[in-house]
Amino acid sequence: MKVLLCIMLFHFAMPAQHWLTDFEQAKAEATKNKKLILLSFSGSDWCSPCMELKREVFNSNEFNTYAVENLILLNADFPRSKKNKLSEEQVKKNEALASVYNKKGSFPVTLIIDADGKVLKEFTGYRDDSPEEFIKKIKTVIDANH
Repeated sequence: MKVLLCIMLFHFAMPAQHWLTDFEQAKAEATKNKKLILLSFSGSDWCSPCMELKREVFNSNEFNTYAVENLILLNADFPRSKKNKLSEEQVKKNEALASVYNKKGSFPVTLIIDADGKVLKEFTGYRDDSPEEFIKKIKTVIDANH
C-alpha cells in the first residue's frame, strides 16, 4: 500500500507543461523565457497517429519534465466531433496557424519554432518514437539554435 501511495504521489508531483492555444501568447512566453515553441497540429478525436503521439510522448512524465524546462507548448487542434467543437475564435486561430505552418493539412505535424515564428524543424507523422527518442530529436534542434 505504501509503495502504491508513493508511486501515485510521484506521478502527481511530476511537472506538467501547460499547452497554449494562442500563438501570440506562445511567442511572448518564448521571448520572455528564451525558449523555443513546440507547435503540434492535431486531430484529437479522429487522427489515430495524433492520439498515439499524445498518449505515448506528450503525456509522458519524461516529455513533461523536459518541456517544463525547455519548451513553450502550443497546440492547434482540429477536432471533428460535435462534442469536442472549439469556439469560433479558436477555430479561426488554428486555421490561421495552419495557413502558414501546415499548408498541406498533414496530421500530426510537430514544429519547433523560434520566438519570431521561424520554423527550425518539422516532424511529420508519428513514428513510434519513445519519449526519450523524441526528446533527443528536440535537443538536437535546441542545441543547434541556442
